[in-house]
Amino acid sequence: MPQAMNIHPKRYLQALFFACKDLADEASSLRVAKAEVRLLKEHVKSLLELDEKYDAVIICLGAQAGMLPELSGNLPLRKCRGIIAELDLSTDIEEYGSQSPSILSNAWLAFQSPRSVLMGSTWEWGSTNHVSHVTLQEAEKAFKEMLPKASAVYPAIKKWDFAGARAGLRAMPPLTPLGSLPLLGCVAASCRHWLVGGLGSRGLLYHGLLGKLTAQAVISADEAVLPSELTSWKSRVQTETA
Repeated sequence: MPQAMNIHPKRYLQALFFACKDLADEASSLRVAKAEVRLLKEHVKSLLELDEKYDAVIICLGAQAGMLPELSGNLPLRKCRGIIAELDLSTDIEEYGSQSPSILSNAWLAFQSPRSVLMGSTWEWGSTNHVSHVTLQEAEKAFKEMLPKASAVYPAIKKWDFAGARAGLRAMPPLTPLGSLPLLGCVAASCRHWLVGGLGSRGLLYHGLLGKLTAQAVISADEAVLPSELTSWKSRVQTETA
C-alpha cells in the first residue's frame, strides 16, 4: 500500500480526546455554549452504578461488552482472538527503507521502523481469552502460520528475526445478507444506555461515522435517527430469545 500509514491506537485516541477538549474549550471561550470534556477512570460492574451520574451512557467495550450483567447473553458478537508477531532485522542485513510501504494481504505487515515490523494476524474463532500474553507455544504456532502468507508478498521477511508476540480479542459482528455490520442502538427502554460495538477489525474505518450517528441519536433520545441496518440486530436477538 503506497503512502500507507500505521496508526498507534493509544496515541490516536489520546489525540482525539485532546481535540475534543480543545473544541469544547473554544466553544466555551466564545460563549457559543457551555461545554466541558473530562476524562474519568472508574471501574464499573453494572450500568446501574452510572444511572444517577449521567443523562446518557455510551458503551464502547468491544469484546468485553458482554461482561456487563445488563448485556450478558444479549449481544450477537462473534469473539475471535488474534495474535500478532514482532520481528526485528539484524544489523548486518540491509534495512527496510523508511519510505517503503506497509503491506496488506493474507497476512499484513506494519513497519514500525526500518528494522522493526509487526506481522499479523491469526484468527481463533470462539475464543474468550482476553489475556494479551502469549505463551511460547502459541507464539511459535502463530509465527509458522503467518510467515508463509507474509513471505508470499514480501519474500525478504524470512530474513527477519522473531522478537515476541501479543494477542487481542476482537468483537466481530454477526453475518447478515448485507455483510458484517457494526451494532448500534439503545439497550434500555429509557434510551439512557447506548451501544457502539461489533466494529471487528474495521474500527478505524467505522469509528468517525458511528460516533457522529450515535451522538445525534443520544442528543435527540431517538434511536430512529440511526440507520435501520445497524439496529436490526436487536430484533434478531429478541426473536431468538422469544
